[in-house]
Amino acid sequence: MTDDVLLVHGGTPLEGEIKVRGAKNLVPKAMVAALLGSSPSRLRNVPDIRDVRVVRGLLQLHGVTVRSGDEPGELVLDPSHVESANVADIDAHAGSSRIPILFCGPLLHRLGHAFIPGLGGCDIGGRPVDFHFDVLRRFGATIEKRADGQYLEAPQRLRGCRIRLPYPSVGSTEQVLLTAVLAEGVTELTNAAVEPEIEDLICVLQKMGAMISMDTDRTIRITGVDRLGGYNHRALPDRLEAASWASAALATKGSVFVRGASQREMMTFLNTYRKVGGAFEIGDDGIRFWHPGGPLNAIALETDVHPGFQTDWQQPLVVALTQAAGLSIVHETVYESRLGFTSALNQMGAHIQLYRECLGGTPCRFGQRNFLHSAVVSGPTTLQGAELVIPDLRGGFSYLIAALAAQGTSRVHGIDLINRGYENFLQKLEKLGGKAERP
Repeated sequence: MTDDVLLVHGGTPLEGEIKVRGAKNLVPKAMVAALLGSSPSRLRNVPDIRDVRVVRGLLQLHGVTVRSGDEPGELVLDPSHVESANVADIDAHAGSSRIPILFCGPLLHRLGHAFIPGLGGCDIGGRPVDFHFDVLRRFGATIEKRADGQYLEAPQRLRGCRIRLPYPSVGSTEQVLLTAVLAEGVTELTNAAVEPEIEDLICVLQKMGAMISMDTDRTIRITGVDRLGGYNHRALPDRLEAASWASAALATKGSVFVRGASQREMMTFLNTYRKVGGAFEIGDDGIRFWHPGGPLNAIALETDVHPGFQTDWQQPLVVALTQAAGLSIVHETVYESRLGFTSALNQMGAHIQLYRECLGGTPCRFGQRNFLHSAVVSGPTTLQGAELVIPDLRGGFSYLIAALAAQGTSRVHGIDLINRGYENFLQKLEKLGGKAERP
């Protein structure tokens, strides 16, 4: 199928302006939160991406009316008539996404039962779903494993509990929030994720009537309430997409104004971008990123949970680091298999060596477990066009950046995967002068 293939002609700097809308890591979760309400919710700044379409379909299967609002990128979600959905229909909708597991808590509250099929998502390392089920059991749910998935029941009202996460996982934190808000009593979650998208989800739930407090030590306390209403919310901008275009500007020696990008959620990225030698200018309505000329600087970089350097920022930036003078060290501490994408960059002419050791100041949970989770990038190197197969969402965008920065033409397979998290990326690419076409 040539529909999923893109021919990219490299060597042209990206120049111009694109717009980012609401964060992929918030919008689908805010849509799920609407299930908890007794009245309609209004969500604005919604991007047109596949994950949004998947969740919209799943909500509609469960009786939620979802329609477009008055302004572009606005959804109105009415959960007045929530109902059970057909197992086969759920499976057909959910195959390409991991978000359905977050339906568990809201459906247990609304219907007393839920069904979750096998889950998809990007193959970037272990993202065990067992912990989600363990959490739900702590709240009082019973779970039965069946051939086609997991069947959950809440024989009585779910009850608040104390939970300590072994790692500050975003998905597990979301599961606890979406379940605890209507559970009886107080839930205390320690070692929680505190990403900006988590804070924004808490803002959504608070607008609905939830009682949630966050402490500075990663502790979140949720006091369950008897009922929640709807919300009216504008999603925070997608800082991960904004950083991807910033790295593309740097790697192609271009200049890109990202309308909608926000400084507050990107401070750690901006510091690192400046260290590498990238330039940026922050305005009220966005951030302009550009390559100021001259050589880029090699850096040492460790990914971490927020407020550290986000793992989703790492892959696009590594492409820019292939153009930096000297040895850059990258220590990935969040996903053990996230550096696998570098083999394709080496095929294009990059010099990247992977190591099992923790090549950073912080020993991490992968250090003793035989994972290639550290990289040394030697540059600058001239990249050449190649045949590329996209492995995952951020790796896919990174391949696109590499192809744009390379000499010659690359054939990129699997570009549909990029649609999961980047709205209209082909139109945006064209707007920036990127030379790409379907074969």
